[in-house]
Amino acid sequence: MDEATAFLDHVIPQLRDEVVALENGDARPRKGLWSHHDPITLFGAEASASGWEQVEPIFDRLARSFSQGQSCTYDVLGAGVSCDLGYVVAIERSVAGTHGSPPQIFTLRVTTIFRREQGAWKIIHRHGDPYDITSREALNRRRQQEVM
Repeated sequence: MDEATAFLDHVIPQLRDEVVALENGDARPRKGLWSHHDPITLFGAEASASGWEQVEPIFDRLARSFSQGQSCTYDVLGAGVSCDLGYVVAIERSVAGTHGSPPQIFTLRVTTIFRREQGAWKIIHRHGDPYDITSREALNRRRQQEVM
């Protein structure tokens, strides 16, 4: 098994699990997967920030805003590892409700960059945006509800 395949086999299940947990109101798995050591950046589909002090509260707000998280899949378009950095470019599809609304599909284009810290892969950057018009409209509705 090459290094990129081993990297993906390790991080993709964690990414799926943390999205489902977040969409069920639990931000702890996401926080645990992220580095708490700057520099870190978030260019999220709903909010952007830099530095752990700014990023962490966004994860808490997101967790409070979602409900009924059911699933998350990753269609990996590209990935790689070089020394202590790794990346995943993927289409992320999840199913969740917003503030008790019926679950719906959210499809995002996501680029995630990892840094190896003491032998563990930690996220240092995530960039996500809507992949399709349905997801763009769903995110706009969330903004109108003043979720973020």
